[in-house]
Amino acid sequence: MNKKILTKREKEVFDLLILNKTTNEIAKSLNISEKTVRNHISNAMQKLSVSGRAQAVVELIKLGELTL
Repeated sequence: MNKKILTKREKEVFDLLILNKTTNEIAKSLNISEKTVRNHISNAMQKLSVSGRAQAVVELIKLGELTL
């Protein structure tokens, strides 16, 4: 079985991020704070050992966690 890297919420955040949504828009859409959105993105970036959101998206696509 393929182990998932992202939590369900992190995946929801990145799914909105690749739709070009802002941190504020993601927060409103998921009914969470902007800080929580940033935390989810930061946690995912740490798991992937990347330094930026775009790099995280590229890695997640490569790993099959995200699709465009």
